[in-house]
Amino acid sequence: MNAELNQAVRMLNASVDGSLIVIGLVAPSGYAVNPDAVTRGIENLQAQGCIVKNFSDSERKFQRFAATDDERIAQLYAAAKDPEVDIVLALRGGYGLTRLLPELDFKLLADSGKLFVGHSDFTALQMGLLAHRGASSFSGPMLCDDFVREELSAYTLNSFWRCISQSEYTLTAQVTGNPELEVSGTLWGGNLAMLAHLVGSPYLPRVKGGILFVEDVNEHPYRVERMILQLLHAGVLDSQQALLLGDFSAYRLTDYDNGYDFEQMVAYLRTHLPIPVLTGLPFGHGRDKATLVVGAQATLHSQADGFSLSMQGYPSLKR
Repeated sequence: MNAELNQAVRMLNASVDGSLIVIGLVAPSGYAVNPDAVTRGIENLQAQGCIVKNFSDSERKFQRFAATDDERIAQLYAAAKDPEVDIVLALRGGYGLTRLLPELDFKLLADSGKLFVGHSDFTALQMGLLAHRGASSFSGPMLCDDFVREELSAYTLNSFWRCISQSEYTLTAQVTGNPELEVSGTLWGGNLAMLAHLVGSPYLPRVKGGILFVEDVNEHPYRVERMILQLLHAGVLDSQQALLLGDFSAYRLTDYDNGYDFEQMVAYLRTHLPIPVLTGLPFGHGRDKATLVVGAQATLHSQADGFSLSMQGYPSLKR
């Protein structure tokens, strides 16, 4: 992380109630692949002037999970109940939160006032919070891999700290080929596979007039199309004002695709969905990601050379 950003984060820390930001680290999904990387990530957060309380155990494994279901729920509750914790940060994604949803006390989590941050599998918790309590959360970095890289992404950290430290935040993207429009509504979404999985369950919010954003990794364009069509057929997209596509990476095309790539998939969606489809949202499993506020009131303004997404009216560190 560059010195300028490091200083900005330290100034932010000093401005929050005159005390350091306290991050509660939890592992509600997969286990740490490399425990040494967890140590490095914690050290990087501490170098930014944060205090880290680790409610997880980077050496712990239960099957493919970071701990048993009850233990992972206990981590979330312990972080939520700790009066010193400001931010509850997910260790990583993977799979595991879906198993916890029926047992989670969403009122306890929402009433804690903590800022819940993560993406990927963490989408399940974020959707549950929004559906059951109308509570906002942050689709943003996780400890792995965002805070453990040899060279941290200045873009990711700038977006995260600026978004989470103020009640209004605007991100911009330079991209061509999108429709021109200006719409306002509730911003929501996250990992596409998780959203499609939650269709028909009590954990998918019934958002009307919203702005839906999605991303995924290791998903071939035809599978992305299939999941988006599932949202369409379930009636989810009919009540949205726009669909924002983030980063879809790490898939591999084959000869069998015969020219069917991501661009062809987007072209198909734009002729078959009842709402505008925009590409170029800097969010997903890649190195550089913006932080987005699930449940915020947002305005999306798209022009020929790019778009802006303004979010407001959400809880932040500046109390």
